[in-house]
Amino acid sequence: MKLSNHSAVPVYTISGSSTARPLPEWLARKRRRSLKQDPEYASRIELLQDFEFEEASQCIRISDDGDWVMSTGTYKPQIHTHYLPHLSLSFARHTSSLNTKFELLSSDYTKSVHLQADRSIEIHTAQGCHYALRLPRYGRDLKIDKRSAEVLVPAVGINENGTGEVFRLNMELGRFMRSFDVDVGGEELGSFGAGSLQGSVGIGSVNAAAIAEESHNLFAFGTSLGRVELWDPRARTRAGILLAPWENDRFDGKQEITSLKFHSSGLTLATGSSMGLTHLYDLRSPQPLLKKDQGYGFPIQDIIFLTPSSESRNTSSEPKILTSDKRIIKIWDSRNGDPWTSVEPAVDLHSVVWCKDSGMLLTANEGRQQHAFFIPQLGPAPRWCAFLDNLVEEMAEDPNDPNSFTKQKAGEIYDNYKFLTVPQLEDLNLVHLIGTTSLLRPYMHGYFVAQRLYEEAKVIADPYIWEEQRAKKIKEKIDYERESRIRGKKKASVQVNKKLAEKLLDREEAKERRRAQRVLESAKEDTKTSTEHAPDVKKDGLLNDPRFAKLFQDQEFAIDETSEPFRLLNPSTKVERPQSNGKKLTAVEEEDLDTVPGSSESDSESEEAEYQANGNPKQDMNDQRFSTSAYQKREKGKQPQMKAIQSVRAVSNKHKSFKSRAAGMTRKERPQYKSIVGEKELTFAPEKKFTKRGPDTTATRHNDKARRSASGNVFRKM
Repeated sequence: MKLSNHSAVPVYTISGSSTARPLPEWLARKRRRSLKQDPEYASRIELLQDFEFEEASQCIRISDDGDWVMSTGTYKPQIHTHYLPHLSLSFARHTSSLNTKFELLSSDYTKSVHLQADRSIEIHTAQGCHYALRLPRYGRDLKIDKRSAEVLVPAVGINENGTGEVFRLNMELGRFMRSFDVDVGGEELGSFGAGSLQGSVGIGSVNAAAIAEESHNLFAFGTSLGRVELWDPRARTRAGILLAPWENDRFDGKQEITSLKFHSSGLTLATGSSMGLTHLYDLRSPQPLLKKDQGYGFPIQDIIFLTPSSESRNTSSEPKILTSDKRIIKIWDSRNGDPWTSVEPAVDLHSVVWCKDSGMLLTANEGRQQHAFFIPQLGPAPRWCAFLDNLVEEMAEDPNDPNSFTKQKAGEIYDNYKFLTVPQLEDLNLVHLIGTTSLLRPYMHGYFVAQRLYEEAKVIADPYIWEEQRAKKIKEKIDYERESRIRGKKKASVQVNKKLAEKLLDREEAKERRRAQRVLESAKEDTKTSTEHAPDVKKDGLLNDPRFAKLFQDQEFAIDETSEPFRLLNPSTKVERPQSNGKKLTAVEEEDLDTVPGSSESDSESEEAEYQANGNPKQDMNDQRFSTSAYQKREKGKQPQMKAIQSVRAVSNKHKSFKSRAAGMTRKERPQYKSIVGEKELTFAPEKKFTKRGPDTTATRHNDKARRSASGNVFRKM
């Protein structure tokens, strides 16, 4: 159950495609467990059991006693009959051809006559099809004259006299009677369908019929010429002709009559045209009293005078008429044509029926499920679904409000309205509208003003509002560009190649800054151009490309920065030193990493001293870059040469023995400690003197075959 029309007259959709998702039976059975958790499917209301057809429904009728609903549809062509007190399908019956129109002959479902699409008439009883007969030509409508027990079938085409026909089938005698000859333009050469035979293109026809059963019992037939002929069944003669209003005024164009309906008084006749126009006639005047446009230009299918019986509430002060085409159902006032409410389902309509003395509407339409609409202000719920009144009261905003379903004053919904106080209305020059129009609705200390009226009044009161709005739009665009800038260091939330992702993010940040700067510059030069053609900020790059998603997710694509190909391609990239188990390296481990095989601390110090003595700029051995000032002091003739001293020495000393290496070492590289307390004595002399010492202990220690020590521990030498 869904509120489908949020107006002063609410309309509730009880069943149909707009209430819940239509699911086939096999899918509903398969998903039975999962559908229990679906709130939309669980909250649906099935008013009538199997109130649907496989493809579409064609026509629908309610019996006079109000207990039975019969509808026809396809595919395959079939008839469904529902028993309303039980809210269930009583029976389904298949036919050999699609039904176009049908009428109930009895007060219940037991007797009915059906006009089929194959130019036949079938008479059905409770047991099935009782009798079938063929028509000379295709029928357009079907009506029952209960006083004479005749079936009237307006047909297409003309007879041998050049006139259209309305076939009369007498149910008591069981044979056709003399037809009514209706003028469809067969004898006039300049008229529509002149000289046409059956089956011709643009042939004239009698499209609709109506019978004033509750009054004088006149017959009315609408033709393709747009005229309405009135016949007296007692004399079998034409009583009068209502000319089409567009015959004198060609403004509306040539139209056909597609629907007819008599009021219960017998003095008012409603006609519907093929262009969506409805005219109300008083039979005592040839000119129409009222003209109503449906709005969509489709042929009018049904016209219903919503006149309640004496047992229901008295609504004669506001007489209403229902007109429908395939797109919309409209209910309007028959006195002045003011709209009351409307129903616009999601599918095309074929037929509409009103449950008398209630607010229930049933339809035959395209789609699997037939529709049922409930309008509380039109009348109470029928007795077979009286529980709908309680449901509607629960859905109402204020159930205790007596005007909830009459004038809708307390429960009105304010959509597209803006609240303004009295001073604000004075600024907009709208004070004179207070109390004179419904566009200003009083509420507390101000008024609700229609949004469209508010915008127009604001433009009139302030003609420069457009420029202010444009400047505001530009400011919003600039603020958006500024907010898109990245403040601080971006951290990429990736698992693999995090450094590469952060590098790409930095590039995107730089692009965004340049783009924002261009927007600011263009806004200063041309504000209009910057508003309409400002580029959108999009972050399209390698990170957002799905083709390279695995580069930042899969470990197989991880970049090894310690590999030789990476160092050759990225010589300036600083590689972080590996750490074991997330702990910092000890001093000994860092010393081992800094030491180059084949070189010593003295070699590096001597090389550095020699490099500085030659007039070269002092530089860090780890950073092979020259400073600008030192580079200018160098001799212009000399060019810097690279010397691979460490690598040469490493190769030359590679195969030397420990003895030969120890023999070439100087005394400076072996500090001697005079005491074990830890003190150290340093002597500075202008000349280098050699003191006579004992035999070389180093050579003796290396010649010791029993034990060889490569340690430089001082305490072990003592």
